[in-house]
Amino acid sequence: QVQLVESGGGSVQAGGSLRLSCAVSGRDFSSYPMGWFRQGPGKEREFVAALSRSGGATNYADSVKGRFTISRDNAKNTVYLQMNSLKPEDTAVYYCAMAGTRYSFGTKPTQYDYWGQGTQVTVSS
Repeated sequence: QVQLVESGGGSVQAGGSLRLSCAVSGRDFSSYPMGWFRQGPGKEREFVAALSRSGGATNYADSVKGRFTISRDNAKNTVYLQMNSLKPEDTAVYYCAMAGTRYSFGTKPTQYDYWGQGTQVTVSS
């Protein structure tokens, strides 16, 4: 059974920073791309960021480019999302996800087979 567990969420003031982490078990972590999605109040789930198996290639939503950084530590089976210069519109539940194939790390939820439970991020004005 594959499990993804997010942590690191919380409440911050606008302009602050948070670092999310996602620990993976039950699958060969280093063989698959990873991604982050988020779902704000009353909104649909949206793509945030993704990266390749090695961590050498990334894909970011336009809304977070220059502020968020996705990375992974394959030795620790963990993917991270460093969030800087946070804005109120970043408020959402953040989910990590594992891709269904070895080379696809796109923007669509259907490209990811396994999901974490989510962690809440709240950014106040």
